[in-house]
Amino acid sequence: MQWVALSTVFFTAMVKFMFSPALGPAMKLSYIETYIANAAGAIVSMTIFYFAAEFFLKRSHKKKVEKYRMAVVAGIDVVPVKSFTKRNKTIIRLKNRIGIVPFCFWAPFLLSIPIGTIITAKFFGKRRLTFPLMIVGIFLNNTITVSFVYFVKNEATSVL
Repeated sequence: MQWVALSTVFFTAMVKFMFSPALGPAMKLSYIETYIANAAGAIVSMTIFYFAAEFFLKRSHKKKVEKYRMAVVAGIDVVPVKSFTKRNKTIIRLKNRIGIVPFCFWAPFLLSIPIGTIITAKFFGKRRLTFPLMIVGIFLNNTITVSFVYFVKNEATSVL
């Protein structure tokens, strides 16, 4: 077994899940090795960030409150931030239109595992199905991307 190659795919999948399957054929890993290393890295990272999302969101809120308090103490005029901006309305409209299943499947895949997981946990963290749906999404996206990478690799080698 190639532990360096497997760990490279694993740790790359923890950050950018969409592009890590391309490392498998480049490092001469089999389909199964790439599939398992990629899925394991994504699931470990998703688990860490999903359950730590509440901590990150609370910390962000505390920093904003502290920044506001320091500005008031310093005598700086603070302009209240609008909460109903066009961007926020668009985000909420998109969240409500798309729904939980596509959001859980595609947000961690298209953005990155840490960012997509935190956003999904923020929007749908109170629902019990969110985490299992994200696991299913990881396996579905992993099957599609790893299969695509190995299909393209085999087609390229058969032509030559």
